Amino acid sequence: MAGSQDAKKEVVVFDAEAARDLVKELTGNFASGKTRSYEWRVAQLKNMLKLCDENEKEIVEALRLDLSKPELESTIYEIALLKNSCKLALKELKHWIKPEKVRTSLTTFPSSAEIVSEPLGVVLIISAWNYPFLLSLDPVIGAIAAGNAVVLKPSEVSPASSSLLLKLATKYLDSSSIRVIEGAVAETTALLEQKWDKILYTGNGRVGRFVMAAAAKHLTPVHLELGGKCPVIVDEGINLQVTTRRIIAGKWGCNNGQACISPDYMITTKDYATKLVESFKKELERFYGKNPLESKDLSRIVNFNHFSRLTKLLDEDKVSGKIVHGGERDEVNLKIAPTLLLDVPQNSLIMKEEIFGPLLPIVMVDKIEESFDLINSGTKPLAAYLFTNNKKLKQQFVISVSAGGVVVNDTAVHLAVPTLPFGGVGESGTGAYHGKFSFDTFSHKKAVLYRGFAGDAPVRYPPYSSGKIRLLKVLLGGGIWDIIRALFGWGKA
Repeated sequence: MAGSQDAKKEVVVFDAEAARDLVKELTGNFASGKTRSYEWRVAQLKNMLKLCDENEKEIVEALRLDLSKPELESTIYEIALLKNSCKLALKELKHWIKPEKVRTSLTTFPSSAEIVSEPLGVVLIISAWNYPFLLSLDPVIGAIAAGNAVVLKPSEVSPASSSLLLKLATKYLDSSSIRVIEGAVAETTALLEQKWDKILYTGNGRVGRFVMAAAAKHLTPVHLELGGKCPVIVDEGINLQVTTRRIIAGKWGCNNGQACISPDYMITTKDYATKLVESFKKELERFYGKNPLESKDLSRIVNFNHFSRLTKLLDEDKVSGKIVHGGERDEVNLKIAPTLLLDVPQNSLIMKEEIFGPLLPIVMVDKIEESFDLINSGTKPLAAYLFTNNKKLKQQFVISVSAGGVVVNDTAVHLAVPTLPFGGVGESGTGAYHGKFSFDTFSHKKAVLYRGFAGDAPVRYPPYSSGKIRLLKVLLGGGIWDIIRALFGWGKA
């Protein structure tokens, strides 16, 4: 009997006390200066590359178990993008960490100045389920490159990926400064009760508000990667086949619409809508066959709750009769076919909520320019897309539409450009990362001014006189001739 009890595994509870101990331990390790060294950063980034190279099959399998994600999407959109981020950081790290020399002014002459990028400290990264490896490890790359200690909390909604992330991080990365904590609401809450030097959260606005409220208690800076209703405008007179294919790639080719930058709804003119729908029908059948529910190139819906949510959007009375293509669903295998809906009412649920799935409503306008007001009447999206050959319309789109990022004549591809910041605005998020922006988001830009003891001007010290006031005014805001005039007492103060 005693032997049987001894054989039972002890359940480890991660509560607020455990979270507090974790932060204390990592804070001590960060204070030792270990993570600040260039050698440590490079070693961890190289190990991250090895993690991706040596475990590609395991990562692809975990993504298949969680999302039925096609192998191409797993290897290209998750693993390859991660490896590119690692390689860029390794290549540019010496340049990124080098202090930036800046000019000084006459008020501090003689002096020199620089901006030093220093790590923030111990940071918390809470990632999402839809791209569980990319959205977990890409921010970690930036945090490591900047010299921080890191705690990663993967999403419990993709359990196979979460478990594998813990296993691989423990094997490849320095566990004294980089930790993965699995769990759900209780564990996340325990982590958020602690004081961090920065929190990066990827997910939805509802949880984002909770994260900000928890962070506010400690005045912790927060980086939010959220989403929103990303619009795609389709003008007339474009290459219709290429347009249709690129929208399909950005919608159903990105985790079957379960991506924050996937087109959420489409806007076109009443005159062009029928032609556009016919092109979609043709290309969708070409890509996914006559029965898309059997296609191996479409991810499934992540779980039954999300399947039910999407079904509710589709079955609303004012929406169900608007389906012009697709609509098929398989509740057992959690699959929903690519679905087009034409002329959906603006007051329907599907036009109020972020869809995050394979449904694409089409909104019709009389003139394509009306699209901008329609988009701006809602919250600011994470991404906005326009297909047109009209130069004036492109310029108007970039100026008029406020979004995290905009793309003309394609969808989603800006994510793969490391020289562009990736992030939201307003309710679609705050902060940006990717490439050097990842390094910057986890760094403090420290102002440093160097002076010697020469050139100590008595003008700054009491007793104050009208001549000193006049000279200080021109030193702070005047030109060289103003300074000369003040030195000789010429002119008025």
